[in-house]
Amino acid sequence: MADSTTESAPQDILPDPKIIDLLKKEPASNIAHVSLEYFPPRTEQGVQNLHARMDRMLANTKSLYTDTTWGAGGSTADLSLQIALHAHKTGHVSNMHLTCTNMEKDGDPIKAVHDALQQAYDGGIRNIVALRGDPPEGEKEWTAAEGGFTCALDLVKYIRKTFNDDFGISVAGY
Repeated sequence: MADSTTESAPQDILPDPKIIDLLKKEPASNIAHVSLEYFPPRTEQGVQNLHARMDRMLANTKSLYTDTTWGAGGSTADLSLQIALHAHKTGHVSNMHLTCTNMEKDGDPIKAVHDALQQAYDGGIRNIVALRGDPPEGEKEWTAAEGGFTCALDLVKYIRKTFNDDFGISVAGY
């Protein structure tokens, strides 16, 4: 359950299990795990095709979870969230990527991240891949938005502070 700064998910939306809990049920030493990963398409027709493909892949695989990527530089933030929510609603265990890059709402990068997390939480998503993200298209260097997060660790700390242990969080490291 989210802390006092968040609202609980509506009763008719069952939340996804955390991926870590699924892994504990069936350790990798006993079975190979399959996951699916989708990138947001560029057109509405592409979104419709993706939805159909997601349905087929779920029916034809025993995927443990489904990743939805967050476009470079935050370029697909809204669509990524909508695809992750669609995945959840159609029976996938959704694992939404979230970056710190170009995340601003009304000039506030923290609000934009909070709103994305709140929408994911309210929609039943309980798994987040916290990423710093790549520089926006056309830029060579990554820079933090003023007042925003500087790395994935900042994002993880914010998620834990604001949502406690409500999300299973994974990160990528290099």
